[in-house]
Amino acid sequence: MTRTVMGAAALRDMGGERMGTAEAAVRRTGVDTWWRDAVVYQLYIRSFADGNGDGIGDIAGIRARLGHLRDLGVDAVWINPWYPSPMADGGYDVADYRAVEPVFGTEEEAAALVEEAHALGLRVILDIVPNHSSDRHVWFQEALAAGPGSPERARYHFRPGRGPGGDEPPNDWRSVFGGTAWTRVTDGGEPGEWYLHLFDAAQPDLNWADPRVREEFESILRFWFDRGVDGFRIDVAHGLVKSDGLPDLGGDDENMLAPVERTDHPHWDRDGVHEIYRGWRRVADSYPGGRVFVAEAWVDSPERLARYLRPDELHTAFNFDFLRTPWDAPALRKSIDHSLATVAEVGAPPTWVLSNHDVVRHVSRLGRPATNGAGHSLSHLAPATTLDLELGRRRARAAALLMLALPGGAYVYQGDELGLWEVEDLPEEVLQDPTWERSGHTDRGRDGCRVPLPWSGSAPPFGFSPAGAQAAPWLPQPAGFASVTVEAQVSDPGSMLSLYRAALALRHAHPALGEGEFTWMPSGPDVLTFSRGAGFVCVVNLSDVPAPLPAAASVLLASDPDLTDGELAPDAAAWLSV
Repeated sequence: MTRTVMGAAALRDMGGERMGTAEAAVRRTGVDTWWRDAVVYQLYIRSFADGNGDGIGDIAGIRARLGHLRDLGVDAVWINPWYPSPMADGGYDVADYRAVEPVFGTEEEAAALVEEAHALGLRVILDIVPNHSSDRHVWFQEALAAGPGSPERARYHFRPGRGPGGDEPPNDWRSVFGGTAWTRVTDGGEPGEWYLHLFDAAQPDLNWADPRVREEFESILRFWFDRGVDGFRIDVAHGLVKSDGLPDLGGDDENMLAPVERTDHPHWDRDGVHEIYRGWRRVADSYPGGRVFVAEAWVDSPERLARYLRPDELHTAFNFDFLRTPWDAPALRKSIDHSLATVAEVGAPPTWVLSNHDVVRHVSRLGRPATNGAGHSLSHLAPATTLDLELGRRRARAAALLMLALPGGAYVYQGDELGLWEVEDLPEEVLQDPTWERSGHTDRGRDGCRVPLPWSGSAPPFGFSPAGAQAAPWLPQPAGFASVTVEAQVSDPGSMLSLYRAALALRHAHPALGEGEFTWMPSGPDVLTFSRGAGFVCVVNLSDVPAPLPAAASVLLASDPDLTDGELAPDAAAWLSV
């Protein structure tokens, strides 16, 4: 066996510039389908890079670090909400959908960012939040002032309470963040109606049965498309439509990230959402350049997810079934097979993801004993005392090669490329996720995966803020980040960053990768082996003993830097040329 692990620069030179499947489709059909095999970098703006020294990431920081994304080799960047917001939920409480939050920058800076990203060959995807607005949004302020029965209140879900004096919530729905999903307002100086908020009380749910809501959001899409934005990630895409009459749920778990297995849920994954997205698709298709939507849709099966991806609806959706699958070969194979089969039925590409801003980082998930459904929050995982961080890193390296070898697109959450872990010991006084308060301080929430990135240096803020900045990062960084800064990893061929750079370069250079053929090959019960077209094989060893590699293969890239010829170590993956 030949071992030819190649660096990113060498991989870029393999056969010159490769025409990707999306580019080939443009030339063949005139339709830009870049998104079918794109790798997108999720950028959590508050934690990516601080350009002005106030301890909060911003547009200036992004612009200064665009070179990192270009060198990493991603195709696009998804930016979490940058709109004006009181920040009750990290910007997912939007007060104005057509402006930029001053803490993050200006509209002029946003326009410059889009232009500069495009110049580097990077597409820009924004986040849109259609399920709810901020309680500071002008619509909600008008609703409070107008009173019961008004057209202003019809844009939200206001209802009288139940019980004596209307003192009980209108139904039994629960907030995803904990507690009731209803808050009572004062009308004429007296206790009045209740309004629905499936998330924080500062995030009232919009009523999508009102045509004004539909018209407004289609107008918002056009506003940003006119400014060159390439697409949108749709927050809570499965939650817009509520059942007529808002019936009681009946006590089911209200966990959005692990929805109950029922197709008649009164506010998740209702059939009515699909007509909304058909309207959105018509808006996107009226613009040139392959404008795209990706859905955050937590549904109970790949079949339900595929309904969002029919040809006249959304382009892609996050594959949370894959994210939730434990580190187990049969379970992963089943998830991959099921995902590929269901999206193929509607002609859509799969989109793979390992981590995001709502779940525990996969280094920390994979370093623990598996739980039912793999776990997504600390409260659903085995205790921190069970975490083997080195095992988590090793499995995360293998998982990256598995994900990036699968057909379709993929998302990389900022810090994945550095091997960052969940920061589980943040002081209670710095926690900002509303889950912490609404759960009665029993669920620490999602702040641990949102800690600012380490760029350079040996002590906080690790280059996140400019030299001499007076403000500390908005969440404290652990001292251990010193070993995983971009600066520390960029020249280390065995680092996680080097692995991601090499994998993304090879993904672009190798004609078998991206969208296209996928075939399972014979392997042991705890080993995944598949080919991607002619000449490329991926092997992932999830067993606890070494696994043999094909004798006639040469190694293009391996997650284990100490790969022994002829065998793949446990919890490792390799890309082979055969």
